[in-house]
Amino acid sequence: MDPWSNSWFWDLFDYFPIVVFIFIGLFFLLFIIAITKGIKNWSSNNAAPELSEECTAVTKRTKVWGGSGDMSSSTDYYVTFEFQNGERKELEVKGEQYGLIVEGDRGKLVYQGTRFKAFERLPAHNSNY
Repeated sequence: MDPWSNSWFWDLFDYFPIVVFIFIGLFFLLFIIAITKGIKNWSSNNAAPELSEECTAVTKRTKVWGGSGDMSSSTDYYVTFEFQNGERKELEVKGEQYGLIVEGDRGKLVYQGTRFKAFERLPAHNSNY
């Protein structure tokens, strides 16, 4: 008697279309959730007022992602600003701005929600000049 002729193994293939349908459905559900979160964040930033406050750049960090095999990596740049009332806000900045901002810089930060707009350094008060 052939062990494969009437096996439970072949019965599993009857469920293959259902499993594929479930995986495709989950993929589209996660895709829709990601798009919805992005649109919600974008509209929340647009609805927020554009604020300009004096603050200090207290720390900087990067997040490198991707880059396996032949793929290139990407880097996100973040700066944490501390306001005069002690509150801190971390904002994602472009690489060019990240390079120009130094920890300890005091200046005027312009932001809208979680969106970085600009940072203008205030002149340092140094008696050596």
